[in-house]
Amino acid sequence: MDAWVVWLIVAMVLGIAELLSLTLYLALAGGAALVAMLFAAVGLGTPFQFAAFAISALLLMVFVRPLAQHALRRAPVMRSGTAALVGREALVLSEVTRHSGRVRIGGEEWTARPYDSSVVIPEGAMVEVLAIEGATALVYPQEEPWPT
Repeated sequence: MDAWVVWLIVAMVLGIAELLSLTLYLALAGGAALVAMLFAAVGLGTPFQFAAFAISALLLMVFVRPLAQHALRRAPVMRSGTAALVGREALVLSEVTRHSGRVRIGGEEWTARPYDSSVVIPEGAMVEVLAIEGATALVYPQEEPWPT
């Protein structure tokens, strides 16, 4: 069996083992095995392959693992208050113009203005909330869906 195939099998076994452990060590060792596989595919000898495996595993553990751990530990961004309303769908209760309008976002009524001041949005239309300024929602009409 060719050496590169052996390294590929080692990388796959380490990848599967990583799925069970979730420590990132085995995934990085699998990446190092892929580097050794490339050295074997080029035709370099066994000492070069093991050196490539050891050096790349060490570099991955020292430099990549801390960055990955930091990214995994970071808490997801929770939007609350008016920021949570941006991107939501709303129903127009009274015509929305640059001077007046009302929409229902979820179960709450909000004063509304069109995001583009030249647009007039009729009552009953569905809009998307693009921003909140004070107690006023800036909305834009949703595009019509494609006909089926």
